[in-house]
Amino acid sequence: MISAPSFGNSLVSPAKNLASGHNLEQRLRRALLPFRQVLLSSEPSFILLAALVGLAAGTAVVVIHGLAVSIQIYLFGFSPEAKLSPERMVSPWYLLIALPVGGAIIGFTRTIFAKRLKSAVDVMEANALYGGRIPFRDSIVLIFQNIISNGFGASVGLEAAYAQAGGGIASRAGQVLDLKRQNLRTLVGAGAGAAIAAAFGAPLAGAFYAFEIVLGGYTAATLAPVAAACLMGVLAAQTLNFDPFVVASSANHSIRLLDYGLFMGLGIVAALVGILLIRSLSFVESMASKLPVHEGLRPVIGGILLMPLCIITPQVMSSGHGSLYLYLSYQLGLSMLMGIFCLKALASIISLSFGFRGGLFFASLFLGAILGAIYATAINSIYPMALLSINNTALVGMAALAVAVIGGPMTMSLLVLEITHDFALTAGVFTATLFTNAVVRDRFGHNLATFRLKQRGENIFNARDIGWTKSLSAIALMRKTQDRIDHKATVGQFKAQYPLSVTSRVFLVDEVGVYRGLILTAKAYIDQVPDEKPILDLMQNSDIYVARDDSLASVLKAFKRTGADEIAVVDAERTLLGYISERLLNRRYAEELERNQKEFFGEE
Repeated sequence: MISAPSFGNSLVSPAKNLASGHNLEQRLRRALLPFRQVLLSSEPSFILLAALVGLAAGTAVVVIHGLAVSIQIYLFGFSPEAKLSPERMVSPWYLLIALPVGGAIIGFTRTIFAKRLKSAVDVMEANALYGGRIPFRDSIVLIFQNIISNGFGASVGLEAAYAQAGGGIASRAGQVLDLKRQNLRTLVGAGAGAAIAAAFGAPLAGAFYAFEIVLGGYTAATLAPVAAACLMGVLAAQTLNFDPFVVASSANHSIRLLDYGLFMGLGIVAALVGILLIRSLSFVESMASKLPVHEGLRPVIGGILLMPLCIITPQVMSSGHGSLYLYLSYQLGLSMLMGIFCLKALASIISLSFGFRGGLFFASLFLGAILGAIYATAINSIYPMALLSINNTALVGMAALAVAVIGGPMTMSLLVLEITHDFALTAGVFTATLFTNAVVRDRFGHNLATFRLKQRGENIFNARDIGWTKSLSAIALMRKTQDRIDHKATVGQFKAQYPLSVTSRVFLVDEVGVYRGLILTAKAYIDQVPDEKPILDLMQNSDIYVARDDSLASVLKAFKRTGADEIAVVDAERTLLGYISERLLNRRYAEELERNQKEFFGEE
């Protein structure tokens, strides 16, 4: 046997590294314990923490954007002052290299981080299911993939990286400080909202992004921390001379009563288009997953499929917000607008379905503006007296389609307000987005994020905290009981051990404690059953039980399915551990719900 060379103490095993890192974190938490106590007892201190997180999130937005743009400048050779999507023409040779190579890098990271990426948690999912806990290393991998996807020209925006960075920083800070569940959720919402606010230079839109999409609600307790974070995020971006993503400069023409009615129609159209877009993405994604190739090769195939679309028009590349000026200023014809819409939608679907990382926030803004221009052009062609402003309608469509895909009617309405500073147009936008939101909720019930979670088996509709229900397992809800008897006993033995007034039910078990069924005490007395009769003859619910780790939802379904008043709780070997009564279950659920509501509204 050849012995390994000795390096003294220069090498440390991974296990020791992990242990030392864990010990370092424990020491850091102990050192920060006084700060944690201050944060939990002082609301101004928590607001200050949220403001610091906002600063970090705004800085992260500038860094992420700078990295993505630097890659685009290096690969495609345009001026640093320009953007990729408005470019009139990109050399096919650049595309031939960039898109497949970018896909290869994404595929490589998907391969080496396969387990981590399959369980990766975004900010909305973290707040809905995990109390705001986001693994920091997962966030780093997701951000890297988003930068590569956007930088190499795939049709995705950077908003996923921005929100993940802001939420990830907040989650890490909150976990180090060992914050309570609701405080951690609020901090994650503040970090993600600050990142979006910095990206658009829109603190109000960022704040309502946090409320509507990341936190799932608005309370007085969350208002100040989120607002402070969003303001500081914008301040950080402005201090670093970051140009926010202004997708339009101003509205034009006054808003008439007729326009409001037409905007309602556009809201309905945007809802139907948004639902179609989400379902199309899901369908293509399922088809891509069935391709007989290694998972790491799918992004390469996606890059190859994107090449002809990008050669036709480079405006489908990257997020696309920069090219809105071109389309809205030139007042293109209906057929041209429809062609651009279809190409951009197809490019975004291919990018996400084949493994490029990103979101549809910016893409939905781009597509919504084009949809609004199509709608206005069509209305004016059919009814020339309508005189519907294409620029105004494009802004309304931009917000409406974003609501259909992402959610957040107030978020998108305030985004338009902060872009245009036009209150009259914002009223029209709000009208359209309310109709969009109502149609999507009625006909579909999900936005893109919640629909993807539904496909993974999580039936959630927003970021409202339901993760606490998963901690209420059957073992935590049950009552232990000694009211049990051997299944071989007779009715006489049962009566001798359990008089009628002692208990209402007794559980049957065998010699090793395995659950066999349930006996209602009254049943052994009221029918004058002979004492020599086996107690097994009176047994019921022999196949009705729940496992110790079953969730609250599973236990509720068991009661609804069986109609039983009490259900046994068993382990993997079916050994009786205790029981749950429906009355106890409802009381425990109400207690936990009240406690979480108090935390959500800042009453604890």
